[in-house]
Amino acid sequence: MEKERIDEALELLWVLNEEGYNDLKRFRHSSDDQDVELLIDILIKLNYAKIENDNLMLTPTGLELAKALIRRHRLAERLFTDVFDLSKDIIHEDACKMEHVLSEELTDSVCTFLGHPPTCPHGKPIPQGDCCKKYSVDVQPVVVRLSDFEVGLTAKVVFIKPSDPSRINRLSSFGILPGTIIKLIQRRPSIVIQVDETTIAIDPELANEIFVKKIILS
Repeated sequence: MEKERIDEALELLWVLNEEGYNDLKRFRHSSDDQDVELLIDILIKLNYAKIENDNLMLTPTGLELAKALIRRHRLAERLFTDVFDLSKDIIHEDACKMEHVLSEELTDSVCTFLGHPPTCPHGKPIPQGDCCKKYSVDVQPVVVRLSDFEVGLTAKVVFIKPSDPSRINRLSSFGILPGTIIKLIQRRPSIVIQVDETTIAIDPELANEIFVKKIILS
């Protein structure tokens, strides 16, 4: 059986689990494979999945493989939207191709380049890799923390990674959301940004949780 068919099945099992569906019937209904029963048998024989109480579940081996596939796919989607400014509505097919060719080392480099994003453009979580355990700038990232951004330049907020979820509401009240265009006015003694015609001072700890991408105004 082709590797890509097995990979697609592993991804489907991961996504169904995210959505709270492990039942075998849902997998059969959701799979596009022409011989889904054979596919299930292969997954079980390879020790990638198992059936328990009419549920089709990933084994630890299958879980690791599915995690890596999902990570590569969702990082590829981020790459296409954050770097190439492609619409999130048209990137799925190309991301499917990328997930089969990215090595682990290249995947970590892409992740670092993008600033270790927590979610894909559709809001689904990106599984963390070893590179995410600490913020790394070994590769010059296109997406950086606001606290590391250059004073005087304009940026787009790409994502926010709050340590306290309540901070999202606080930032929203300032009009600071993914997609917001800001300008960094100063970094010391406090971080000051401009949003439209409004100047806002932000706590440095909070600025560490806002990730931005430089934009060039024509």
